Amino acid sequence: MGSTGSIGKQAIEVISTFPDKFEIEVLTAYQNAALLIEQAKRFNPNVVVIGNDGYFEKVSTALKDTDIKVYAGSDAIEQITSMETIDQVLMAIVGFNGLKPTLAALENKKPVALANKECLVIAGDLITRTAIENRTPIIPVDSEHSAIFQCLMGEGNNPIEKVVLTASGGPFLGMTEQELTKVTPSGALNHPNWKMGDKVTVDSATMMNKGLEAIEAKWLFGLNPSQIEVVIHPQSIIHSMVYFSDGNVKAQMSIPDMRMPIQFAFTYPDRLRNNFPRLDLLKIHNLTFEVPDVKIFRNLAFAFSALEKGGNMPCILNAANEIAVESFLNNQLDFTKIPDVVEQCMDSIPFTNNPTLENYFETNISTRAKAKEIIENNVKKQ
Repeated sequence: MGSTGSIGKQAIEVISTFPDKFEIEVLTAYQNAALLIEQAKRFNPNVVVIGNDGYFEKVSTALKDTDIKVYAGSDAIEQITSMETIDQVLMAIVGFNGLKPTLAALENKKPVALANKECLVIAGDLITRTAIENRTPIIPVDSEHSAIFQCLMGEGNNPIEKVVLTASGGPFLGMTEQELTKVTPSGALNHPNWKMGDKVTVDSATMMNKGLEAIEAKWLFGLNPSQIEVVIHPQSIIHSMVYFSDGNVKAQMSIPDMRMPIQFAFTYPDRLRNNFPRLDLLKIHNLTFEVPDVKIFRNLAFAFSALEKGGNMPCILNAANEIAVESFLNNQLDFTKIPDVVEQCMDSIPFTNNPTLENYFETNISTRAKAKEIIENNVKKQ
């Protein structure tokens, strides 16, 4: 799911490394028809789905001389998870759009390698309940959650004292608020360590990504907010740490390369040899850690506030952020105004303590509308 995005493309690299182990049965994309066609011709899957109906003719015409079945639309993306020939689903669709396909995969008892953190942020209760009811595992792909997952292997029921999520700090670590007013989209997309999609890269620059990951960690590992901590670790070598009740700490380390957690999610519990670069500690010299500045990077504080509040508040946080980031990338909103949009939406959208799936969709729609209104008013003032 989402084969043409950053995670999808890196997953295809992993699959290409082990052609005797993996076979692509389905590829989906939203509107990057050209790359979807290229991937389909290379890997010859059973099915491809283009989410945007407008590209159906282009994809079907390009693949008419193959045996590949072509479908279109968001409903098809959900329905395709019922195919008996699918063993595992990589969920790499970005944002709110990944929610229903993730639920569909779990309802169809397909193990999910989860790279879409937003679905757990938005509706972690529904996602985890669906996984438990269907006895279907969710294996995290985010490097931080993969690290926690790996640290917990073999620990049984040993109690966790806390987990520590590490953050690179993004490209603007150490900047003042005044300096951040001059940030451009191209600057925000120039991440020092990781190769990621545009939305996730901007989230890293605002520290929202780490806030979303904290909410995701709550649901993946059954944690209380007080058990989740974030530290700045600019080298991105330690991806997360787990503190146990006896004072021992486990840390997972590797070079910053998303292919590694993707591969682990595909091969768990096995570890297959690959030719990816190895970590050389003699070349690292220093591993440093510092407390994040939530006065400058306010999105992290807003995310922890939403984590504490619960209900539909994380859904409000996510929807407001998605619209704000999109507007920033389109040069419609200043970088420093992104947290303003999030804060105003969190203050104004009605709170629901025990939301249903329908409530989440209503919250998402109303928050997006409110965020757009705030941004439009901001533009008029300028």
